[in-house]
Amino acid sequence: MHFQLTPKGVCSRRISFDLDGNVLHNVEFQGGCPGNLQALSRVVDGMTVEQIEGLFKGIDCGGRGTSCSDQLATLVRRAYEEQAGQ
Repeated sequence: MHFQLTPKGVCSRRISFDLDGNVLHNVEFQGGCPGNLQALSRVVDGMTVEQIEGLFKGIDCGGRGTSCSDQLATLVRRAYEEQAGQ
């Protein structure tokens, strides 16, 4: 299932990805730090929701209380729960 979600408190304006069960694929960030987010997208491809949360949940960027990776973990969890509810 494909998702396009809006993160909060970070430079990225949108995160899109596919979820196949609890496995993440095809992550794309709009806005933010291009090099870092391209690397993050490659690293998480094929990971489960739980793996992403374990690695990236709670990471802070510049005192914002969140980061693009933290927002990815949050949004992937939200999408997974939404998908499971259908």
